[in-house]
Amino acid sequence: MSRIKTFNLPDLGEGLTEGEILAWLVKVGDTIELNQPIVEVETAKAAVEIPAKWAGQVQAIHHPEGTTVEVGTPIIAIDTDPGAGPLEALSTTATPSGDLPTPSAASLAAVEVAPAEGMIEPGLIGGAAPGGRTAVLVGYGPRTTAAKRRPRKGAVPAQAVAAPAPVAPTPPPVATPVAAPAQNGRAATTTGGVLAKPPVRKLAKDLGVDLGTLTGSGPLGSITREDVQQAASGASVVVAEPIAATTAPSFGADREQRIPVKGVRKLTAENMSRSAFTAPHVTEFLTVDVTRAMKALDRLRGRREWRDVRVSPLLLVAKAVLLAVQRHPMVNSTWAGDEIVVKEYVNLGIAAATERGLIVPNVKDAGRLSLRELADALTDLVQTAKSGRTSPAAMSGGTLTITNVGVFGVDTGTPILPPGESAILAFGAVREMPWVHKGKVKVRQVTTLGLSFDHRIVDGELGSKFLRDVGDFLTDPEAALLAWT
Repeated sequence: MSRIKTFNLPDLGEGLTEGEILAWLVKVGDTIELNQPIVEVETAKAAVEIPAKWAGQVQAIHHPEGTTVEVGTPIIAIDTDPGAGPLEALSTTATPSGDLPTPSAASLAAVEVAPAEGMIEPGLIGGAAPGGRTAVLVGYGPRTTAAKRRPRKGAVPAQAVAAPAPVAPTPPPVATPVAAPAQNGRAATTTGGVLAKPPVRKLAKDLGVDLGTLTGSGPLGSITREDVQQAASGASVVVAEPIAATTAPSFGADREQRIPVKGVRKLTAENMSRSAFTAPHVTEFLTVDVTRAMKALDRLRGRREWRDVRVSPLLLVAKAVLLAVQRHPMVNSTWAGDEIVVKEYVNLGIAAATERGLIVPNVKDAGRLSLRELADALTDLVQTAKSGRTSPAAMSGGTLTITNVGVFGVDTGTPILPPGESAILAFGAVREMPWVHKGKVKVRQVTTLGLSFDHRIVDGELGSKFLRDVGDFLTDPEAALLAWT
């Protein structure tokens, strides 16, 4: 059995073909445990941590941070038996030109490539319906038997075993750690072994801050955004002018900035373009008095069993949508060419603006949750999105979406449908406005709803009834809960 295991980048989602290495959580020479996170990879759907398939010692890292790697490409080599002595078979000598060394025939035989099959289950298996199995990352397999080696056809490619830099001549021979190349003239960011969330790591990378030199002020000594920003500001000259050279390092001599379109932004652009020019959109608006709903939230917050629960107007909007779907199930459907697929379950999507772009994770089978369970699910969804930990599975299989533009102080909008969905509701800001109430003009709390729907499935009558029912619930949620449930 070979000591050296070469681990390929797995398929982390449904049909994803590549991922960008955001940060290495280990370095060459580190001793790692089974299922220990070793690298953060950003795909078109999410930033995820990939756990180690084997325990052992990191022998080589094949790609630096910031590199986009295709699925199936070797990214790291692990010595699964480091106590067995030096790896003479992997000893190499750097060429005068500084190119990667060429492994010997013995070293080729000493490396085993992880099998492509059996390591993970890409995407959602069994369909989007509740009860289907979700994606399983490397190391958590469903497979319980030992993986079989893939039969070789000739020699293993050199890049599967080649160290990324010359090895020092001192025994035991190990590969030199890979450093990320400098970007925009700034020093590369070293992030291995540092406790920090993916958005913080990305911020440090953009600002050219070495996380390894910082002392974290967060929980368990983790590094926060404030730690990175303070380090960045302390490394540059602070001037009084509102615009200084050090505040805009990304702009070139032509005063333009070019941002590569990749990851979440690329996938969002593709999905929105496809949806906008495929599904005929119709948007309707409804302005409603939500004074009673705001009072109901206040009473809910005052209850002892709800004191530790995050209660926001979005909770009542989500409940209103779920109850309205029960009355108008066609709104929760998909256009499938020669048929319309109406779904009994509601995977309720919540659009979330993150540092990586707009993502839409969803609460699985939200219609079966109680109000308290729904509140907990929404809280977990939002916190996970803000921390950059949303998994690809959490963003797959959505059936109906809410976008809360009110948190930005916006009254409403004309949202574009997520692909495969027939309706999306925009929830605007709640404002105090003059409103005719019981024959008199009074100051009331008012919001505007905007419903976009696929006119191939939802006609004007159905869309209007659905939007009206959502509005009726928000006008008097307590009465609606008694009458509708």
